[in-house]
This record gives sequence, structure tokens and C-alpha cells, in this order.
Amino acid sequence: MREHARRLDLLPPYLFAELDAAKAEYGEGVIDFGVGDPDQPTHPEIVNALTMAVGDHNTHRYPDYCGTLTLRRDIARWYKRRFGVELDPEREICILIGSKEGISHLIWALVDPGDEAIYPDPSYPVYRNQILLAGGNPIPAPLFADNHFLMDIPRLRATSKTKLLILNYPSNPTAALTEQIHFSEAVQFARSHNMWLVNDNCYSEIYFDEKPPSILSAPGARDCAVEFGSFSKTFNMTGWRLGFAVGNERMIAALKKIKQNTDSGPFTAIQRAAQTALELADEIGPQIRKLYKSRRGALLAGLNRLGWVVPAPKATFYVWARIPRQGQTSMGFSKRMLAETGVLATPGVGFGEAGEGYLRFSLTIDRTLIEEAIGRLEKWL
Repeated sequence: MREHARRLDLLPPYLFAELDAAKAEYGEGVIDFGVGDPDQPTHPEIVNALTMAVGDHNTHRYPDYCGTLTLRRDIARWYKRRFGVELDPEREICILIGSKEGISHLIWALVDPGDEAIYPDPSYPVYRNQILLAGGNPIPAPLFADNHFLMDIPRLRATSKTKLLILNYPSNPTAALTEQIHFSEAVQFARSHNMWLVNDNCYSEIYFDEKPPSILSAPGARDCAVEFGSFSKTFNMTGWRLGFAVGNERMIAALKKIKQNTDSGPFTAIQRAAQTALELADEIGPQIRKLYKSRRGALLAGLNRLGWVVPAPKATFYVWARIPRQGQTSMGFSKRMLAETGVLATPGVGFGEAGEGYLRFSLTIDRTLIEEAIGRLEKWL
């Protein structure tokens, strides 16, 4: 008897599980730039809002499958204020148990066995893996430094089987930021080939100069596109598991149908706390961006002093750095760096073949640790 379904054989080992094993082998004292998990606490007013909501027995019952209408209305108001995009809270917004869950379920809702889905390479591994689990054929679109890690839309090739195009700007892991014209180009491409379009926009509020746009601002986007947002990175709420999908009502309806048969929605008390988070967005956002900008400066100054030549990221809390030693794989370099210095960064190949030759550093550790890590690397290199 087989131990598991054959579809699991399609998946590679989960990258961060491998890195955890390597950390355990090294022992104590690892300076971990690996997982992008904010180290700062959730704002106390959000925590207090959750405490109050938990005390209300009405929140203890099953939540609405697509989220409370009150929170959906607040998200619609925030989208209008932040991006200038009008949304219908009842038909164009769905609350999620984190954007990872929503992206996975939307892929299942849209991709049939044999369908093609184009995704960025390098990118968040969930895109490719969920396309595979849905029985689809993942088509990587390589992102290169000489094109500022933007997907080259004119070079994409769609067939009658191409069902979905996935974008992620601001980008994990490359930290690339795109402009509205690029989104407009993607929308035009999707519409001309009768396909769906997704933008994972969960890093929209972590930027340093220019504000990231929404794909829904592009002409015609509402005809074919959905965008994902998250409370995790924006408000230091990764463990709370709360996100949202907004956009094309047919895509949202398909996502809801999957969710109705899979989960019962996020805890209502957490959704109430999220309303407080949105009220505090203009206060929390600048504080978080200031913190990551300081850490970014410390890491870039150190790495560039050591000869890495790393450009400054425009958004996200990641630094995408080409490894300084030619002829080594990113996995090999990462493991050697960990073994000999105790400094861990994510090998770029874990995000796709086009990520080979790079490391991803997360800025979610204290500046003093960043400076210590630079000191270790200086002695090593």
C-alpha cells in the first residue's frame, strides 16, 4: 500500500525545513537571515482589540466563510484611500486565513489538470508547488537583473492551455518594485489571451521611497485580475494568519467556493482586531519602514564593504545579493557560510532555477545582529 498520494511526489523538500536542519546541526549562535518573519511585536492596541473581542462570546461561533462584512468594508475603504481603487465589499473581497492559504486555494479554483500557469522565477515556492498539486503545468518566467527583475511580458508565450499568470510585486525574493505601466502591460496580455491574472501584493506597505501600486489600478484589471494582501508583514501579525483577496468577482466567487468546502474562515475576534490595525495603518507603516530602512543600510554598507556589490532594494524587507565567489552554487555557498561563520541566508535556487547564484537576506533581525554577522563574514571572506 502506498504511504501517500502521488501528487506529493511532485513536491521538492520544503526549503526552510532543510535550512532548519542545517541550523540544528550548527548549534547555538546562528545569526538567521533566513525566514521573513518580523521580529517586532504586534502593536499593543491591536492586541488589546483582540483581547476585547475574545471576551465577547459572539465571536466564539463559526465565522462567515468570506469574512465579516464589517472588515470587508474597512478593507474597501483602505483600498480606496491607499490605491484609489473602488471595491464592492460583498462581491469583490474575501478574507483569508493568511494570503498563502488564499493563493493556494485560488490556484485550485482556477487551474485544471493539464492547464498551464505562468509564474515568476525566482519566486515564493508556493506558486509553483500549488500549480503542480492542482495538476497544472507550471511555466517559469525568468526574472533577470538586467531587466530589474521585472517579468518580460512581451516575451511571454501563451497557448490555448494557458489559464493563469501570476505576478508578485513588490517581489519576494528579489525585492523588485514595478510601475503601473508594467501592470497595465500584464493586464493587456492576460485579456488578449483570455486568461486570469494574480498579483501577490502582500509587501505593498514595506517600501523605502516610491509607494508600490495596485494592479487593480490598471485599465481593465477588474475584468481578469485578483490581488492578494496580508496583515502579516504590514502589521507584524504573521502568526495571526489573516489576509485578503480583492478584485474580479468571478475569481473571488471561485475562491469562496473552495473555501466553503475547505475551511470555516478566520476567527472573528482576529478579524475585529484587524479593523483596529487598518485604523492604525498610517501610524504603524512609517515606523516599520524606518526600522527596515535602518537595517537595510547596515547590511548593505557591510556587504558592499566586503565586495558583494549589492544594489539597494526598493521594497520588502529582503536583500537579494549575488554571491561573491564564482563557481559555487547558492546552496553550497549558503551551507558553507553557515558551517564556517554561523550566518545563515537563504540560497536563491530555493526560489527557482533563475535564483541560482544569489542569496536572500531577511531584515527581520536586530541591527546589532546584522553588524555582528558582517564582522563574522569579514573574517571569513
